[in-house]
Amino acid sequence: MKSCLTSFCFALLIFATNLCAADLVLASKDSPPVPIIVYADAPPRTREAAQVLAAYIEKISGKKPFVLLGASSPAPDSAIWVGVQPEVKALFPRVDFDFQHPEEIVIAANEKHVVIAGRDRWDAARLDIETREGVIKGVQQEYGTINAVYTFLQDQLGVRWLWPGELGEDVPKNERIVINTPFEQRHHPQMRARGTVFNYAALGNKGYGRSHEWTMRQRLQLCSLGIEGGHGFGDWWDRYHEKHPEIFALQPDGTRSGFPNPHNAKLCMSNPKVWELWLDEVAAELQQDPHRTVFNASPNDGWASGHCVCDKCTAWDHPDGEPRVFNWFHLNKERPATSDRDVTFANKLGELLKQKYPGKDYRVLMLSYGHSRPAPVKARPADNVIMTIVANFFGRTGLVDRGSTRGDTYRQQFEAWSKIVPSMFWRPNTGSPAGWQQGLPDLHVAQTIRDFKDVAAANCIGIYIDGVWEHWSTVGPLYYIMAQLAWNPAADADAILADYYTRAFGPAAPQVREYFESLEKERMAFTAKNGEAGVFTFPQLYTADLLRESQARLDRAAAAVPADSIFAQRIAFIQAGLTHTKLLIDTIALMDGYWKKKDPTVAERVKQNWAALEKNAAAHPYSINWAPVRPMSKRTAGLHPDSPPPKPKKQRVNDLDLN
Repeated sequence: MKSCLTSFCFALLIFATNLCAADLVLASKDSPPVPIIVYADAPPRTREAAQVLAAYIEKISGKKPFVLLGASSPAPDSAIWVGVQPEVKALFPRVDFDFQHPEEIVIAANEKHVVIAGRDRWDAARLDIETREGVIKGVQQEYGTINAVYTFLQDQLGVRWLWPGELGEDVPKNERIVINTPFEQRHHPQMRARGTVFNYAALGNKGYGRSHEWTMRQRLQLCSLGIEGGHGFGDWWDRYHEKHPEIFALQPDGTRSGFPNPHNAKLCMSNPKVWELWLDEVAAELQQDPHRTVFNASPNDGWASGHCVCDKCTAWDHPDGEPRVFNWFHLNKERPATSDRDVTFANKLGELLKQKYPGKDYRVLMLSYGHSRPAPVKARPADNVIMTIVANFFGRTGLVDRGSTRGDTYRQQFEAWSKIVPSMFWRPNTGSPAGWQQGLPDLHVAQTIRDFKDVAAANCIGIYIDGVWEHWSTVGPLYYIMAQLAWNPAADADAILADYYTRAFGPAAPQVREYFESLEKERMAFTAKNGEAGVFTFPQLYTADLLRESQARLDRAAAAVPADSIFAQRIAFIQAGLTHTKLLIDTIALMDGYWKKKDPTVAERVKQNWAALEKNAAAHPYSINWAPVRPMSKRTAGLHPDSPPPKPKKQRVNDLDLN
């Protein structure tokens, strides 16, 4: 009886919904598209979003709507309202526009109107910020509305940005744009630091990144927490060692020498002068950018070397911390991990930050890195301390922390931290297990889906990956799923991937998916066995048989689509990645022999390969990010006869598989 009643009620609900539902026509062949109205005093990014929305409606329907700055009088019968403005509260009386969450967005529609809005925070007097990379324009503290527009374009109008550039954009064509109403869609992103997932394409970063527009459209770049992935005191020795030598770490020989080098000199964290100078740094940073809310206090790199041995600093260490091997000048010694020390230091700075800036949501950033990777025994981060966990399980399977005397994996360390902090950032280094840096298909899609969802379940509020090199023809599906899950970790990853392959490759979707997943399977087996084995081991993975099979799969994909179609162009883009892989693997094998016995004939073949690699990358924009992989760069060391011979690399093998 209960089952029948439930079915009857469900049927009534469907019937009632169909009675209330209506089609809202945004554009059609027979009438002009409904106008877009953005409020008159909207910030530049919101105005930009309205123009972008109009441009995509034109791409879909062939007709471009007017964009009005402020509502006309009388207001139009139908409109798309961008941003919260007085009229929408009357048009949508049941929609809550008092956003309670950072970056919260709402998209709602009734039979006449659509509203696309989000929580925006900005200072009209400080929209342009000077940084080391130059001036960043249109800076806001929260960018809810523009992210809502890109969400509307993806979820309601079906636009896809599969990879950067025109070839990666997929826009459905339809003279009639209709949405079913009423509906209301709300979301607030858990990962408030998202721009640093693709750090080289983060807002204002002018380094290797080439995907700035793509990361913005994926709702990553314009986020509400900007974080630094590095260390906090790299220039302090040069600035302060003469005037304040007492702030640097006491060494076992009684000196404060700055060991191991000026850039990596450690501090005497317990010295109040350090706290005072750090607060001065905060004031200077706020003078440059008054919107900053996170301030770095992470110790310098050279993580095993030069830590302070004064009585006050060592008293902050817990005697039950994991034993670790520390280095000083002509001295190695086992001491407890510095996790309790670093957390205590960060808490002290957080306390002083609150005192100096009451009522401000300012926070201290502290890395868990090197000898502070184990979770602390007793110390617990204060509520205004963000721990950034450098746990290198991105793309890795059970990789062991090489500083651990217990053999702890990075995954174990991350899980230990997750139990004691209310929120944190995940900041993995990526290395190059299977050619990640060199543009090879170093794919780990299934593992990354699990990792992103696990990281979200551990209450992470940001991700910083060091680094994603933007080789779209070889790692594209992985990049895409990373972007989608960074915006919404709860999303259905299987559905996202199915949509990605179908939209990108049409009838060839099964063959292209098989191509990537077969490479991924072989890659996962290789890295599980070899760990961080080094570039000259890559031919063991990318064998002649694997490359031949991969080419056959792409050939089948090309045969499945019309030769003049967009799908054929995209398969050619993926082919550019396989061509790169073949040429680079051949180069690696040749150079491996060349360094054992130099041969001018081999050198000439290698140079021809490099010329072909550069031509291939240039012919297919965004396929391979050429700047970081050009010959004689850091990532291709030893792969050109004019470069120095490669340095021996110790193989690191995984001892444990926790995934």
